[in-house]
Amino acid sequence: MVKYPPPKPLLATDMPVRSRARKPRDPAQPNLPFDPMPARIEPCLALTKAKPPKGPDWVFEIKWDGYRLAVHIEPRGVRVITRGGHDWTHRFPAIAVAAKQLGVATAILDGEAVVLDELGRPSFGLLQQSLGGRGGKRTSGEALFMAFDLLYFDGHDLTEMELSGRRHLLEGLVAGKEGDIRLSEEVEADGDQLLAAACEHDLEGIIAKNRHSTYRSGRLGDWLKIKCLQSDSFVIIGYEQSMVARAGIGSLLLAARKGDGLVYVGNVGTGFKESVAWELRSMLDRLTAKKPPVEYKDRSKGIVWVQPTLIAEIEYRAWTHDGKLRHSSYKGLREVQDNAAIYEIE
Repeated sequence: MVKYPPPKPLLATDMPVRSRARKPRDPAQPNLPFDPMPARIEPCLALTKAKPPKGPDWVFEIKWDGYRLAVHIEPRGVRVITRGGHDWTHRFPAIAVAAKQLGVATAILDGEAVVLDELGRPSFGLLQQSLGGRGGKRTSGEALFMAFDLLYFDGHDLTEMELSGRRHLLEGLVAGKEGDIRLSEEVEADGDQLLAAACEHDLEGIIAKNRHSTYRSGRLGDWLKIKCLQSDSFVIIGYEQSMVARAGIGSLLLAARKGDGLVYVGNVGTGFKESVAWELRSMLDRLTAKKPPVEYKDRSKGIVWVQPTLIAEIEYRAWTHDGKLRHSSYKGLREVQDNAAIYEIE
């Protein structure tokens, strides 16, 4: 029988075997992401259209009436970022807590913070009240986050993925949850019928999205919004005094952008309750101006002009032939952090 020599040690040394000293791992980042997580992604915005699009490429959602937010879930914690890039985590603590409970290491959710009324409809006015009004410092315990897109997930940048793929991952993360983060349901239906149903239930409108589109920042037409009533942001340039109206405000005078300046587009005298009117009056009286900030031909007395600083969200039916708002109603003041765009007349 052949005898084989005993095996030699792999390392002929009496010294203990040790690998090179390694840099301690940062416990705050247990997983190395495949794609660097962006600090912020500019949101994709919906282009306004009069009618819903046709064809199999389009899917629909309800249009939520609230504040656009991005929820960043990171190894070090959660950040809630406004459309304008401001950190509002402290204003929506319940949403931040719910994000921590989703069970994912890293993610960026795109969606809308809303407060629902007693019939389950989103109310911009109730959302503002929950935050203490424009410039308020209150935290909202009533706001829900309706998630409608997923931009980053578990170390992967999803912005180059088609919407259908992003939605599939989002539904796996959020679907079925009834807490402070919920899924904005996608509806495959005839756009005209869905719009009619939304209007019948006094909703603001619907959103149409191209199912094959990647996530592109800006208002490029991949997403469309079709409203039951028009709702846009206008700057307040003054108010008409009244001896009988709440807080002495008969109506607010409004302006839109045109080129490099502002142009008068009419007034609004409905939509604000007495408590809101007094709060608004207090803000307006700190902004009074001697001259109108726009060209104004009406010689009516009792108008108090103000600096064009406050931005109001106004609901209206249509425009008159001379460029004024028809059947307008005040919905509330927009926050600076919400980065609301003043309506622009081409």
